[in-house]
Amino acid sequence: MNKKILIVIPILLLAVGAGYKLALGKPASAKPEPKVHGTVYVLGKEFLVNLADGHFGKLTVGLVLAHGDTSTAGSGHGSEAKPPEGFGPMAQEAVVRDVVTDELTGLDEEHLTDGAHREELKKEIKKELRRRTDVKVEEVLITDVTVQ
Repeated sequence: MNKKILIVIPILLLAVGAGYKLALGKPASAKPEPKVHGTVYVLGKEFLVNLADGHFGKLTVGLVLAHGDTSTAGSGHGSEAKPPEGFGPMAQEAVVRDVVTDELTGLDEEHLTDGAHREELKKEIKKELRRRTDVKVEEVLITDVTVQ
């Protein structure tokens, strides 16, 4: 009789635990947490900049904009005017491009080809964008890098 109780008690405990988990437990989140917080805005026109020692770099830059950022809501180029070729709806895109160009021009090529240097460069661009624009930048993305 004692052996039966020793077998039945763990089975009952497992059944009660499973029942609680299914009926009363906190349901699993149906929607996974996003990996990117904000809106990704890619500057349409790629950058072609002079680097040190006669090299040049060609790259595309994107920005992760904070939730609530309204910098792409209106063109800022006039009510009827379209933005210039290669520019998107961001009102301060010309200033953003100026900041990026200033930060890239004259760098050693390793600042674009080496991952650690590129991360530091993105931090500097973000800091300067926050200082010189009203764009709420969370992160700077550098893609499609070519250096010659």
